[in-house]
Amino acid sequence: MKKRILATLMLSTMILTNVSQVGVVFANDTDSQIAAQDDKINQITAQQAAAQAQVDSIQGQVDAIVAEQAKLTEENARLEAESQTLSSDIERLSADIVSRDGALKEQARSAQIDGSATSYINTILDSKSIVDAVSRVNAMREIVSANNRMLEQQKADKEAIIEKQKANQEAINTLAANRQKLEDDAQVLQVRQAELQAAQLNLAAEKATAEDEKAALLEQKAAAEEAARQAAARQAEYQAQQEALAQQQAISVATPVVTETVSYTAPATSTGTSTPVSSSSSSGSSAAANNARYDASSYPVGECTWGVKSQVSWVGPYWGNANQWVASARAEGFSVGTTPAVGAVAVWVGGAYGHVALVTAVESSTNIQVSESNYMGRRYIGNHRGWFNPTTTSEGTVYYIYP
Repeated sequence: MKKRILATLMLSTMILTNVSQVGVVFANDTDSQIAAQDDKINQITAQQAAAQAQVDSIQGQVDAIVAEQAKLTEENARLEAESQTLSSDIERLSADIVSRDGALKEQARSAQIDGSATSYINTILDSKSIVDAVSRVNAMREIVSANNRMLEQQKADKEAIIEKQKANQEAINTLAANRQKLEDDAQVLQVRQAELQAAQLNLAAEKATAEDEKAALLEQKAAAEEAARQAAARQAEYQAQQEALAQQQAISVATPVVTETVSYTAPATSTGTSTPVSSSSSSGSSAAANNARYDASSYPVGECTWGVKSQVSWVGPYWGNANQWVASARAEGFSVGTTPAVGAVAVWVGGAYGHVALVTAVESSTNIQVSESNYMGRRYIGNHRGWFNPTTTSEGTVYYIYP
């Protein structure tokens, strides 16, 4: 009996001891798991902070690009309005100059035909009295003064139109540079926005606790990173296209224009005279080679105005947008008509900016060839459309400025 009690007590002691050891082991295991989980939480927190910093950095770049685009867009609107105002002033001054120039030429022609100096002397000699002679002298002096004032105003208007043309060209050049900057920023913005989405998805993936959810987020992240890679590839392709375009522009400027043999007499001007215009076939001639080196730096590279100025020397450096060339040319004394001629500059006045091209061959008023830039997106000089009817294009009414 005592042996049974002793055995029972010993067994109970052993059981209690084992239970106590199991409890200790279980407690120790739980603590280690908690500690491990704390470490994991700390690691995820650190990763989240790093991912959030990346998101904030890219978001700042995106915001900066968007702000710059808004600023450039606002500046372009202001410059467009300024250019339109200057264009109106140029049109008005050009009309005044042409009108006043016609009056001065008519007076000079009358003086040559009538012999004004002799007429003035006879007028004085035919006076009935000293008072009458003095009155006639004063009248002639008033006429001379009026002519002098007209000449001074003519000079002032010509100086004013040159200044307005320069200001207008600066506004046009800034607009072109802004448009190019907006295109460049748009490419960079696509890359940054794709990178931002990838960083945001990476942050969401770091915050995910379930493996299946994290796997799905990681898959989205991989897709976003692929989109970012593709955006970067598109940007690289865009830059390569811009470089190729610059090379094409350089080659087109350095290549002489080849024209067919065509002779033409410009239509009669307001004075009743006509100006013969002719051009003969040339290939690599010294004149054409010199044309290739004409300075067109005052016009935006790749534009139609740049293309024409690169080929001829007599075009002014500050004639503005294409639809402003007719007024600018008339102000400088060039003849303008509606009949095509080889060597003339074709000006289409339709659209917001118009279009210009150098006439290189003429069969008739409805069948010509031109050398031009910025036609159908081809921002380099070339014969981009062969024979065509200049009066039926979508570019509006066509005029010709004769050299």
